[in-house]
Amino acid sequence: MCINKKPIVLASNSISRAKILSDFGIEFKQVRLDCDEDKIQTKNPKSFAYSAVRLKYECANKLFSDENNPYYNCSFIVADSVVSLNVGDNEVLLRKPKDKFEAKDMLEAQSAAKLKIISAQILKNSKIELCDISAFSVEFAKFDKDHMQEYLDSNLWIGKAGGVMIEGFHNRYIIKQKGFLSTALGLSIEKFLPFFGII
Repeated sequence: MCINKKPIVLASNSISRAKILSDFGIEFKQVRLDCDEDKIQTKNPKSFAYSAVRLKYECANKLFSDENNPYYNCSFIVADSVVSLNVGDNEVLLRKPKDKFEAKDMLEAQSAAKLKIISAQILKNSKIELCDISAFSVEFAKFDKDHMQEYLDSNLWIGKAGGVMIEGFHNRYIIKQKGFLSTALGLSIEKFLPFFGII
């Protein structure tokens, strides 16, 4: 059972989000959260991210409201990220690729293109409930085909929205960027830092 301010629970399977919290020296516990995002119908990237994080919030809130759960009544964070690819005047939603073929299609579409990584997140405790949606905008140079194939073969794209790995493969191709790097990695921690003191 949670007592006073500890621990904060990261209700996410993401290694990147866990690393962000660790890098900022935030004490936390990570708990796997399974929600069916396939039920979300919208294709609008920002709306999808918001709908997904609300769904995760509902799952986590139910989980941690159970008195038999070891993290009963804990403060928790949920988050979701999607990629919004600029195609003409449209923004195309890219989620996590299901296989290498889909990942290749996504990467080819991103080469020499502009996109946004949209991260939605909710911080909840007994005193506050905060929701934030932030975007990391980036423009890429043309991807090297051999390097792209190496990335595909590495399987590092698995579990990443749009197959985008800003801290890895995609980094060398960045021409312009705007926004927090943490947003691109899945958790805009800077938006929540002022509030950790009251958790």
